[in-house]
Amino acid sequence: MNRALIVIDVQESFRARPLWATVSDPKIADKVNRLVRLARAAGDLVVWVLHCEPGSGGAFDPALGHVRLMEELNPAASDPIVRKTSHNAFTTTNLQQLLTERGVRELTVCGIRTEQCVETTTRVASDLGYQVTFVVDATATNPIPHRDAPADLSVDELLADPRTLGAQEIIRRTEYALAGRFATIATVAELEAARGDQA
Repeated sequence: MNRALIVIDVQESFRARPLWATVSDPKIADKVNRLVRLARAAGDLVVWVLHCEPGSGGAFDPALGHVRLMEELNPAASDPIVRKTSHNAFTTTNLQQLLTERGVRELTVCGIRTEQCVETTTRVASDLGYQVTFVVDATATNPIPHRDAPADLSVDELLADPRTLGAQEIIRRTEYALAGRFATIATVAELEAARGDQA
């Protein structure tokens, strides 16, 4: 086993926030499940990552009960679940040790949010020497307000502001930024086709 699927922050915390109404792919768990099936068929390690903000009182505070995998996901009892407090999945966890112990050198990454925790994990993994595949359509994100926008924008105000960067534009920019530098970009269907040919 020298490959692992890293599923980043596909957790109920996001659904607990009003911003979920703007998410680029509300059915992201379906695509993650397809990747999990591929990984299991190939004998790859599957690692689940959850983002935590203890004491924050928000949706990512474990005390509120939302820091758990989305209900559509079914981890195996042997799958590691890593809890992080940083944007990337390495800095505040034992993920690198876990991968090293299992001889993993190739990573497939997916999850929420495209340009934040998934992209940051991809960049750090690349710098650490991993060969990374970024599954762009198995990531999801939300529109981002302009830096000068008020911090307490409602969802309607966010969407009405012409300076807001749309979710699809964020995903497209992330793909361009990572491709050929930090990761190979792929879609779920492309990986299914490639793994099918290898079977």
